[in-house]
Amino acid sequence: MTHSKVDQALKIGVAAGLAALGFLIVNTMSEHVVQVGDRAPNFSVTTDNGKRISLRDFGGKVLVVNFWASWCGPCIEEAPSLNEFAKMMEDKGVVVLGINVDQNEKQYEGFVKHFGLAFPNARDPQESISYRFGTFKFPESYIIDRSGKVVQKFAGLPDRQGRWIPWTDPELVNSVKALL
Repeated sequence: MTHSKVDQALKIGVAAGLAALGFLIVNTMSEHVVQVGDRAPNFSVTTDNGKRISLRDFGGKVLVVNFWASWCGPCIEEAPSLNEFAKMMEDKGVVVLGINVDQNEKQYEGFVKHFGLAFPNARDPQESISYRFGTFKFPESYIIDRSGKVVQKFAGLPDRQGRWIPWTDPELVNSVKALL
C-alpha cells in the first residue's frame, strides 16, 4: 500500500472508531424507562431479613415490584391495601417486593413497623434499582409475569379512569391471578 492509502485507511478507521464511541456515549446517557411489554431489568437486593435476591430468584412466580418512600403521601395511602394484597396472593404464586429509596434508615424502619408490612422489603437509598427501571416518581409499581416481562405498570397509585383503586380491588386481583 502506498503512503496515501495507509493514511486514508487510518482516517477511515479513526472516523469509524469515533462514530462508535459517540454512539456508545449517547446511548448510555439516555434514560431508559421500563414500559409495559419490556423485560424487567435484572437487579440484586438484600431484603430486611438479610436474604440476597435477584429478579432470577422469582422465576415461575408473578412479581410485583413496588418502589416507595416513607415521606411519600401516596405511598402511605397505598401501604395498607398493598399489604393486604400481598397477604392474599402469597399462597397463589405472587410475590410483592417493596424497594424503598429513603436516605434515612430510621424513617424506613418506622414505616415498615407502623404498617406491619408482610412482604419483603429492601432499601435502595442510592436509587440504583429504581434508576434501572426509570423510576423517579413514587410510588411506582411493576407487575412482572413469570417470564420476566412487565405486564402492568402503575406510575403512582393504581387507578381506573383517574380514580385510585386499592390493590385488593377484585378487577386488579383477577388481572394478576390471570397471569398465574
